Amino acid sequence: MVDEAQIRSQFPILDQEVHGHPLVYLDSAATAQKPLCVVDAERDFYLHDNAGVHRGAHELAARSTLAFEESRAKVAKLVGAESQDGGEEIVITAGATAALNLLATAFGNATQGRGGKAAQRFALHPGDEIVTSKAEHHSVLLPFQELAYRTSAVLKTFDLDDQGRIMADTADEVITERTKVVAVTHVSNVTGAVTDIAPIVRRAHQVGALVILDICQSVPHLPVDLHGLGVDFAVWSSHKMYGPTGVGFLYGRRELLEALPPASFGGSMVELAYTDRPARYMNPPARFEAGTQPVAQVIGAGVAADWLRAIGMDRIASHEAAITKGLLRLGQLEGVRILGPTSAENRIGTVSFDVKGVHPHDVGQFIDSRGIAIRVGHHCAQPVHRHFGVYASNRASTGVYNTMADTDALLEAVSGVRSFFKAD
Repeated sequence: MVDEAQIRSQFPILDQEVHGHPLVYLDSAATAQKPLCVVDAERDFYLHDNAGVHRGAHELAARSTLAFEESRAKVAKLVGAESQDGGEEIVITAGATAALNLLATAFGNATQGRGGKAAQRFALHPGDEIVTSKAEHHSVLLPFQELAYRTSAVLKTFDLDDQGRIMADTADEVITERTKVVAVTHVSNVTGAVTDIAPIVRRAHQVGALVILDICQSVPHLPVDLHGLGVDFAVWSSHKMYGPTGVGFLYGRRELLEALPPASFGGSMVELAYTDRPARYMNPPARFEAGTQPVAQVIGAGVAADWLRAIGMDRIASHEAAITKGLLRLGQLEGVRILGPTSAENRIGTVSFDVKGVHPHDVGQFIDSRGIAIRVGHHCAQPVHRHFGVYASNRASTGVYNTMADTDALLEAVSGVRSFFKAD
């Protein structure tokens, strides 16, 4: 188990009162708090090394570039995407949403003939299928829904079982010979359920389809090995893994990145530019990193990756599993329904719940008045809420800094909601 006191001491933001109560932060699925080492890394970069990367010959530029690329390699190591060059399978993006849009746009460009013969493996034609699921965050669903519209492809979805888990055992029926792309979540940001990705990958590769995995909610909480999972692409965000906002990552198998046409254009991604003929673009990952990069944020993300590895992802998963059991006691309260698995197996500590007779926003305000931060709304995942017959919910989500005392405080607050609002 982790040393709770030692971990919490690295998060000064938690040492405050909100509305006269000690802060209890249970909104890490939205954004995680940052340890001091990450905050200090960004500050130190600006104080000592600040310069653009890959485009200067002076000392500060050299130091910045080295730190930037070392951070790319640190992030790659965290998710099992190491390569001989240390990070050549990792593309820096503005976030997971940007990474997903990059892929959808690049596939669309390939459909238009960009990228030549090698890029035709990404092209979509009328009647081809894109498969996603009803558990997806809108950032997964919408870019590929729009890609289907633009290419006249067919959008299909995995259904969910009664606990909101993706029905991976139906992969042989959902994924067909016409399927070209499968984009699904590794862990739901609503139910906390871990997807059984193996049968999906197996079937997709059997028919020649590409698998894109959203690992935003798994990277901070569970050991992740992208090479072991066998997926073709994966996306995630720094700010959910205790790193800075404004930066995310796209993993792609090296041979796929080499064939994929670029999706955004500008400085640093072009090798030769002309006015009378097409440009020649850089090799990946530079091909996908147009413009000035968020250098300080990437360096902070690299520190966050090292910080997570130093604690140990197995230890983090074990600690949060215990906290998850505490949160799941919500289901024992009268009038409270958990949306998702009610046991701690194959799930993380993201627990969405509905309080009978009380609007989620009222629940959230009541709980906030007790100094407890949770999420309210549809969590950018409306289809999964419809699956449970609701439009919105309350969501408590854990981080490595949470304790059983935090779950006790939440249960005490939720237990008073229905009486306060005089709900039937």
